[in-house]
Amino acid sequence: MLQQYKNVLVPVDGSKEAELAFKKAVAVAQRNGAATKVHLLHVVDTRAFQNVSSFDTTMVEQVADTAKETMEKYIKQAKEAGITNIDYAIEYGAPKPVIAKDIPQEQKTDLIVIGATGLNAVERLLIGSVTEYVTRTATCDVLVVRTDTENKPVKAEKK
Repeated sequence: MLQQYKNVLVPVDGSKEAELAFKKAVAVAQRNGAATKVHLLHVVDTRAFQNVSSFDTTMVEQVADTAKETMEKYIKQAKEAGITNIDYAIEYGAPKPVIAKDIPQEQKTDLIVIGATGLNAVERLLIGSVTEYVTRTATCDVLVVRTDTENKPVKAEKK
């Protein structure tokens, strides 16, 4: 018997990995029926702005505006795929606890669909992967998406 998910959380950050997670979440919602709610989430990491000497709110607003455009694009794609029970939120703070604990508790999430990390080995060692943290600490099921919809491995992009 397949697990029936009712509340699916999809953290998105504009990366290719996040886009693949979104597509997988849409497929999960299609299989689970109209009662399944998909909640898209973008977390603006406010810690990234702490060391900016000329910090002003316009920087945060620009990041939030870009996130909003991405979310609205995803909402449109989901609706075209027949998913009507979908919404999004833009939160501020540290992504790890917001994605793994805060929003899942608030939304009664039973599945988090998250892209595999885009970090290289050194970055993972120094700062840790959000995906790794979520898989370790979330209290619900976590689906880590590593392949596209045709099951081809995701190639790591050089930055």
